Amino acid sequence: MDVDIGFCESPLLSINDTWETEDPDFSPCFQKTIILWVPCAYLVLGTPIRIFQLSKSQAQALPFSWLNIAKTILSIVIALLAVVNIGKSIQELATGDLVPTVNFVSPLILCLSMIVTVLMIHHERRRGIFSSGFMLIFWLLLSIAGIFTFQSLVRTAIKDGISDIFRFVIFFLYFPLVIVQLVFSALIDSGATIYQVTQDETPCPEGKSSFLSKITFWWFNPMVIQGYKRAIERKNLWSLNQEDNSANVFPRFEKFWKKEEQRVERKKQKMSTETQDMNGLEMKTRNQDGQLYTEVEVKDGGKKPPQKKLLICFIKVFGPVCLLHAFYKLLFDILQFLSPLILKLLIRFTKDKTEYLWRGYLYSVLMFLVAIVQSLILHQYFHGTQLVGMRLRTTIIAAVYNKMLRLSSSARRTSTVGEIVNLMAVDAQRFMDLMTYIHTMWSGPFQIALSLYFLWLTLGPSIMAGFGVMVLLIPINAVIAKKQRDLQMKQMRLKDSRIKLMNEVLNGIKVLKLYAWEPSFEKQVLNIRNKELVILKRMAYLNACVSFTWTTAPFIVSLVTFAVYVMIDPANILDADKAFVSLSLFNILRFPLSMLPQVISMVVQASVSTKRIQAFLNNEELDYSSYTRDINAKHAITIEKGIFTWEKESTANLRDITLEIPDGSLVAVVGQVGCGKSSLLSAVLGEMETVSGKVNVKGSMAYVAQQAWIQNSTLQNNVLFGRTLNQGEYDRVLDACALRPDLEILPGGDQTEIGEKGINLSGGQKQRVSLARAVYQDADVYLLDDPLSAVDSHVGKHIFDEVLGPNGLLRNKTRVLVTHGISYLPQVDLIITLVDGKVSEMGSYKDLISHAGAFAEFLKNYLKEELENEEMNEDMEEDLQIAEDMVHQLENVMDDSKTKLLKKQVSVLSNRTRTESEMSEGLSDKLATSWKGSGALASPTFAPKRQKSTMSAESEELKKQVKEKKKEKLIQAEGVETGKVKFRIFMAYIRSIGILLSFLIIFFYVLYNAASIYSNIWLSDWSNDNVTVVNGTIDTEQRDMRLGVYGAIGFVQGAVIIVAALLLYVGNVVAGRILHADMLKNSLASPMSFFDVTPLGRIMNRFSKDIDVLDTVIPRVVESWIACLFRVLSVPVVIGYSTPLFLTLLIPLTVFYIAVQRFYVATSRQLKRLESVSRSPIYSHFGETIMGVTTIRAYQQQQRFIAESEERVDENNICYFPSIIANRWLAIRLEFVGNCIIFFACLFAVIARDSLTAGIVGLSISYALNVTQTLNWLVRMTTELETNIVAVERVKEYTETPTEAAWTIEDKKPAANWPDKGCVEFKDYGVRYREGLDLVLKGITCKIEPTEKIGIVGRTGAGKSSLTLALFRILEKAQGCIEIDGIDISTIGLHDLRSKLTIIPQDPVLFSGSLRMNIDPFESYTDDDLWRALEHAHLKTYVKSLEKGLQHECSEGGENLSVGQRQLVCLARALLRKTKILVLDEATAAVDLETDDLIQKTIRAEFSDCTILTIAHRLNTIMDYTRVMVLDAGIIKEFDTPKNLIEDTNSTFYGMAKDAGLVS
Repeated sequence: MDVDIGFCESPLLSINDTWETEDPDFSPCFQKTIILWVPCAYLVLGTPIRIFQLSKSQAQALPFSWLNIAKTILSIVIALLAVVNIGKSIQELATGDLVPTVNFVSPLILCLSMIVTVLMIHHERRRGIFSSGFMLIFWLLLSIAGIFTFQSLVRTAIKDGISDIFRFVIFFLYFPLVIVQLVFSALIDSGATIYQVTQDETPCPEGKSSFLSKITFWWFNPMVIQGYKRAIERKNLWSLNQEDNSANVFPRFEKFWKKEEQRVERKKQKMSTETQDMNGLEMKTRNQDGQLYTEVEVKDGGKKPPQKKLLICFIKVFGPVCLLHAFYKLLFDILQFLSPLILKLLIRFTKDKTEYLWRGYLYSVLMFLVAIVQSLILHQYFHGTQLVGMRLRTTIIAAVYNKMLRLSSSARRTSTVGEIVNLMAVDAQRFMDLMTYIHTMWSGPFQIALSLYFLWLTLGPSIMAGFGVMVLLIPINAVIAKKQRDLQMKQMRLKDSRIKLMNEVLNGIKVLKLYAWEPSFEKQVLNIRNKELVILKRMAYLNACVSFTWTTAPFIVSLVTFAVYVMIDPANILDADKAFVSLSLFNILRFPLSMLPQVISMVVQASVSTKRIQAFLNNEELDYSSYTRDINAKHAITIEKGIFTWEKESTANLRDITLEIPDGSLVAVVGQVGCGKSSLLSAVLGEMETVSGKVNVKGSMAYVAQQAWIQNSTLQNNVLFGRTLNQGEYDRVLDACALRPDLEILPGGDQTEIGEKGINLSGGQKQRVSLARAVYQDADVYLLDDPLSAVDSHVGKHIFDEVLGPNGLLRNKTRVLVTHGISYLPQVDLIITLVDGKVSEMGSYKDLISHAGAFAEFLKNYLKEELENEEMNEDMEEDLQIAEDMVHQLENVMDDSKTKLLKKQVSVLSNRTRTESEMSEGLSDKLATSWKGSGALASPTFAPKRQKSTMSAESEELKKQVKEKKKEKLIQAEGVETGKVKFRIFMAYIRSIGILLSFLIIFFYVLYNAASIYSNIWLSDWSNDNVTVVNGTIDTEQRDMRLGVYGAIGFVQGAVIIVAALLLYVGNVVAGRILHADMLKNSLASPMSFFDVTPLGRIMNRFSKDIDVLDTVIPRVVESWIACLFRVLSVPVVIGYSTPLFLTLLIPLTVFYIAVQRFYVATSRQLKRLESVSRSPIYSHFGETIMGVTTIRAYQQQQRFIAESEERVDENNICYFPSIIANRWLAIRLEFVGNCIIFFACLFAVIARDSLTAGIVGLSISYALNVTQTLNWLVRMTTELETNIVAVERVKEYTETPTEAAWTIEDKKPAANWPDKGCVEFKDYGVRYREGLDLVLKGITCKIEPTEKIGIVGRTGAGKSSLTLALFRILEKAQGCIEIDGIDISTIGLHDLRSKLTIIPQDPVLFSGSLRMNIDPFESYTDDDLWRALEHAHLKTYVKSLEKGLQHECSEGGENLSVGQRQLVCLARALLRKTKILVLDEATAAVDLETDDLIQKTIRAEFSDCTILTIAHRLNTIMDYTRVMVLDAGIIKEFDTPKNLIEDTNSTFYGMAKDAGLVS
């Protein structure tokens, strides 16, 4: 018996049995080999890859569970069945039967595969895999293989009976086990319990959902259902996955960025050594940072310094995961081309009525399966790329934030707050958007190439004509993209400057209102906006061209191709399979062709953004190389030969500074304005560029800035500043900093939320909170930049005694105090006198006053001015004593006429005081300005001990008022609109464009789609033409007519689409102009209360992000939406026209489609809104950090702020992540609808093939193939439209906020010279801050005569500021009226009122722009007028010394002028306007005595014929006023001359004067 049966007992593949038959089946050999081996090959080849993939997993191992034990047992049983199978074969061989080799090989392969599955099941369990996709696919393939064998065995058994009963039974035991394994592998392993422990309270269910649930996004269902039932709130959202947290994402980037930094350093060193080797070049050396640098003068333009490359880091971090996505995309692209091939077979099947019917069904099923697999792969790809986009944005924001905390001062000046926020808001967002489509850069050309290949097979060389058209389109698109890019850059620059200006306008809104300057600034903003709109209009034309090229491109290509095809050879006939297969290939071409230009422009935008971000990240950082913190140093602060500057290239601001400040000493820094006192502190902090020298600080530092920086948080958090609460210490600090009385007044005590920039605190309160923060930090060294300037003088004295002085809380710490208060000087250990950036003298008070030096000169000048005005401090005798001592000592060292005069003045004064003291309740009637340090803002007038009784009564009153407001939050949470975007928003947008224009746009789109459908029906008819042969040649007339009409229809399409797109984009520019102008007008006309409760970040967000969406995103979305809508509507029309049976399915499919859409839209809208609201805090926090960066660095709190920023970004991503998933969830379900449409279109074509032409089938199915993407796009665009139209909603919201009264009322305009007298009369006047609050002024009735000088005094909360705000109608009356020169001010326009009053406000606010613009924004005065005003304001010499004079550019907030100079600019404004009524909100904070004097003198001289109302914080400034008004709890307590009030010992004023030490 030597016959060899071979490997198989039957042929491997027999065409007659499998294809050319009515009853097809695979041969037994094929079933035992290929069909069984494919799954096993997948397993064996995939296992090593899977093991490698899992090697990086950090997850905990899962415990043994019934599931993994059952899977193991089943695999072993299957392996045993295979062994039994081999055993049977051996037994047969032993008995001498012929056994084919395959009966040994296949069971053996199966058995080995089962061993691999057992190993994999446990390897995955140990790696914490809940549900394995890898194993699921294996069991799925094995089940499919089983199904083929199963049906074959059953059919054979029925036909011929069972030949091999043993193997038949073995298979029927094996097959159910495989099916059970498939079911098991789809389940989740029960490791959920451990998962719960390791994760947050609301972990994302994705991690522990099954593979099937993941690929279909089934795990997202609960969220969608909840979103449909009720609005989703923040608490319903899941935590971020571990790998998406900022804390995990950013460090990976940072690692590569650090390597990049090292690379650049190495390159710089290499370059510097190279340049030293070069001969014949001019070399310069310079000394910087204590090192010698060599500079080479290269005549022919040297190399640029190397830069750290951002893109390289991004590629290293995100490259590997992007490769996986690229693999998904590749699979998808290949699968895409199967559909046209199956379509070709289907059309042929319809044509050839003899084909077997089962093939038609097979094609339909294949079409469906290909579509389903395509959908699943595509959405894994999208899901992955969007997650990468999210991580990329997180990385960029973190990188920009971290960098900003390290920027050097000169680098900080190069970019404004607005520009840096834009890096985070706009540029980071661009990267996020780009990631979804970045792979189109390679997949586009790949798809184009494959399409061309298949088209060549279909239509031959004539395809090159069509390809030629495409190639032509590429340069056209490139040119347009380049143009767009240039315009984009211009628009970005304009947008930056508009946002910068807007930021300043909103920051200084109160000042704008008081001066009635809104129109001027509105005009400035609109000027920039108009330039922006011109560019947007140009972009609109370009966009219309883009729409035209990519909408008509596929048509032109098909037209040219068909024309050439039928023309070059009369034998070429355009039949259905050629026409529609090539059409469906053209449709595949359409996507890469339309996307490529868009993606190219996105890449271009992203490259611009990369450059912007890279430039920012490459900025100079603070150089701490010459700065040390040696805790073993001998002195607390040491500066050796220090030369410091603010900008590297400019001249040094501090020169030759050598200081040694001993531990625990109190040091005062004094000098004139602008001599470098604040700069000295900055140098110690390391904030300045060190040109040469060394600085050492021993231990930790605390810093109190001149302008207090307060966070938008509770008062307690501001004081604690990251430290834990120690109640005892905290209370001590509050008491020492005189904050206790404030807490009783504030609505929530120390839990009161403080608005942005401390908006609801007075200047004095802010300064004291800032001081309390420093004291609570318990640092070693304290740097205090004039902290006592903003507080009343006795509060200042209290703080000095309790905190700073020899017996204060900080007595054992080193304190460096910049001060203008002379009276503290005798108590300090060391005085540093600065003159023009140099240390002129240094020593103890005794040393310095004992010889004629800079300090003695400084003292003499101050005393002289004080005494000339006979102005002395409130603590009279004590201060006079100090003055006498000072003059006495000065006399010893400076024997000149001035000193003698001083002595005389002091003695006269002190004699008078003593006499008056003896006359008991007498008082000097001419006492004014304090010279202890100008004092100023509304702070609780805190005098220790003496004040207890009045204070307690007052706080009782205040506590009552405050009871109701206790829990009121100042900054209201941003409103999140819920429910559908209102139809009226769409209407508002349509109205902004114009009703007629909107109608025309829609009309042209309808025309376009009608032409498009008709062209395809025409093509279908053409392909069905029976070719008639006349005299042996083909009838070309018919063909030419068909071609001509087809071309004509195409021409109509092109013409119509360009008109439609142009109208749409231009209409949008119109809408953008109207909405922005309305919002701007409304914002500027909003009352102050609106700005008190709305954070600037939120308003800025409207002007930046929302207007940007309106300008650039909405038109694109509207265009896509209209196009998608009509494309979707055309599908049922065409398929119904060809196979009416299809219409029966339309209803269930539509119902499912709409249901999915409704569920999705409800959820997605909420998620988008939550995301939008959670975005603002990122930018608010960022803006806040920029403002306080010096303070943050001084306290070394960078890490805490970084963590807080990361937390806010994570919070935003928590809202963003579900919205990505929602899109995928939707798409998978919609594509299922689309895939069903394809399946049924094919199926009905097969069923009705006898009555259909090939052309109709081709038309119907090629439309169905298109619908999948379009259905998806339609919902996406609908949602996108809804989400983005929210921008219109948000802008609209700010065009409808309540506004102040009209700026001008034409028929009520007062006379041009009004008020000509300056008489002010209050009649039963009452006012409240906001609706629903108590009155702050109650029934005020008084008359102020022309030219009277009125001092207004009262404790904090008495209503002093409210009175001035009422006069300017910043607060509107609740009762009564105010008349000025007989006109009721509530009857005239606000600007008519405000422009006729003059105010010198407390805080000097300047705007970026020329000095001239800052003094006279309307340009209504001549230059001579301005110079005169500057001369009286004592600024003329300074401005003359400036290079550009009046055109000198002020930086943002006037940062490049000192605070004193800014205050003088405000004085110049007042002098220029010079109206009959002047309101002074005692504006002497942060101004040294000299400036203060200048202001007081000027006011007395220049405004002598005006009515002056002064809110006084120091009584001595108003002792020579006509009358004094004492306010208490909103009512006038007393109103009389100072003399009369003082004589009445029961008057409140007397009590205040006594507290202030003006009465002994």
